[in-house]
Amino acid sequence: MQSYDIFDNKIILHIQDRICDSAEEVISSELFRGIVDEAVQKLVKRHSILLDVFEKREVTPKDIDTLIETLKFLTKMPASLVPNVVPGARVLLKNTTLFNDFIENLYNYWRSFDRFIVSSDSKGRNWDKRPYRTFNETIGQLTNLIRSMYRDIQENVSGNHPRIYRQVAAGAEVSTIAVVKAADLPEEYAALNKVPMMRQMLIYPPLILNPTMNKRTGRAERVEENPLKGIDINSREWLCYPAKVGELVILIYFHLSYAELGHSLCNLFQMAEDEDLVRPPDAIYAYGVPESLLERFPSKQVFFDDQKNNLLVAAVPLKPEFGYFGYLKKMVLTLHNIIMMKRGILPFHGALVRVILKGNIDRTVLFIGDTGAGKSETLEALRSLGEDEIQDFIIIADDMGSIRIASDGTILGYGTEIGAFLRLDDLQPGYALGQIDRAIIMNANQVNARIIIPVTTYDQVIKGEKIDFILYANNYGMIDEDHPIIEHFTDAEKAMSVFREGTAMSKGTTSSTGLVHTYFVNPFGPAQYKEVHDPLAKKYFEAFFKQGIFVGQMRSRLGMVGWERKGPEEAARELLRVIQSKA
Repeated sequence: MQSYDIFDNKIILHIQDRICDSAEEVISSELFRGIVDEAVQKLVKRHSILLDVFEKREVTPKDIDTLIETLKFLTKMPASLVPNVVPGARVLLKNTTLFNDFIENLYNYWRSFDRFIVSSDSKGRNWDKRPYRTFNETIGQLTNLIRSMYRDIQENVSGNHPRIYRQVAAGAEVSTIAVVKAADLPEEYAALNKVPMMRQMLIYPPLILNPTMNKRTGRAERVEENPLKGIDINSREWLCYPAKVGELVILIYFHLSYAELGHSLCNLFQMAEDEDLVRPPDAIYAYGVPESLLERFPSKQVFFDDQKNNLLVAAVPLKPEFGYFGYLKKMVLTLHNIIMMKRGILPFHGALVRVILKGNIDRTVLFIGDTGAGKSETLEALRSLGEDEIQDFIIIADDMGSIRIASDGTILGYGTEIGAFLRLDDLQPGYALGQIDRAIIMNANQVNARIIIPVTTYDQVIKGEKIDFILYANNYGMIDEDHPIIEHFTDAEKAMSVFREGTAMSKGTTSSTGLVHTYFVNPFGPAQYKEVHDPLAKKYFEAFFKQGIFVGQMRSRLGMVGWERKGPEEAARELLRVIQSKA
């Protein structure tokens, strides 16, 4: 087995040449010995009866040596013959039923880790030019090898063939081809060019992951000093995911302690092509830098506007409390939004969808709202309720995007992500199960359990669609005669006041609770750059009304107890009616 690192519940296998190609080679590896040692120590702590396979419960290194040697021969011959070639094996195999349970425990302990393979091409073999073969020779080979080892050992111990075979993920769950590829970075950031850049990935969904945190707190803060000044990192412990965020390229560097989060980016952002990496990136983000690097800042989620190099730079420290996917996603989108504003383009926090109804009705709807406001939930309700009337349903943005005014005054909307990071609790019953073959699921047994799934294509994200409806997603307001499900604003000032107030009922996705107010429900850039955003918003809202766009608010009631599903369903029905009435 090649070199490896263990970070908490993650195993990272570093492959630079070849992977083990025989059971004996796997069992003789340093990693196998390490897994056996740790699995036995856990049994010792529990005083498990499985330790009775040994002569005494005080297991010595010599006992482990005998166990490993016994396992080598059990891959090739029945248990009855092994004591003839391995001194001490007779004690281990005196109770084959108990030994079989011991093997099952060892196998499950290995599988309890999140397992990653990083194939780093440092010798110019162009692994990224033949990815399918590389993946077959790494993740495919290891999976088949470990699974067959387990089965051979069990069959040789029990003397029986199983009646049911389960093709569980026995090797690695994720494999990455990464190359050391110098990005077009200013000299101050040259240390980052040592970090291998991900070029292809293979995952076996559904991935069930358990990061250390299940919610986000605080927001990214702008600082006046470069947080990466003097950075010196061990490139072996880092990877770079080059993300296409809308039209931007943002290089996301992550420490392998956050491997499960960094690799999950593949379901959210398109990976940059080779031609995208020829030009300088628009921003860089280092997720998991040493704490000492950020000691001088009160906030630990920081970004710096490097005007000298026309580059935004962000960093978050390597601490367990930042082990939540939201810290990756939201910082990246904050960088995107700031860059858009500086270019005179209005960012939005919301969902943008094109709805094509039977009868040649084609409308694009923008929902602007905070996390948990009911944007995604209403879209899913609309998708399911309108099956008989909806011809096509095209998602352009699920969480963040931008609005531009074309030369002829047309209002165009763009997205940023190809995927969605959704709360499992708020989805339609059965929806997550229907998408599970592509899903990455996080903290499934906790509040704010999440699923990351691809929902659109990059071509749809950057195409630019004419916007027909702009609705504020109100998740807290109840419905009565004066407060309809969908309320139409008649002037830009009234609309601006509602959107600027940014009122929402917190859904527990961050540390906030109750009714909260956020500037334009967007703490991801606009709140930090109000002096830039305010005149932009005024210009754009006036343009919305000039173009005759339907601007209003939709009351989803997602934040109200008892309305978590019924509210978005009723909002979806009303939206469908309004779209048809305005055709």
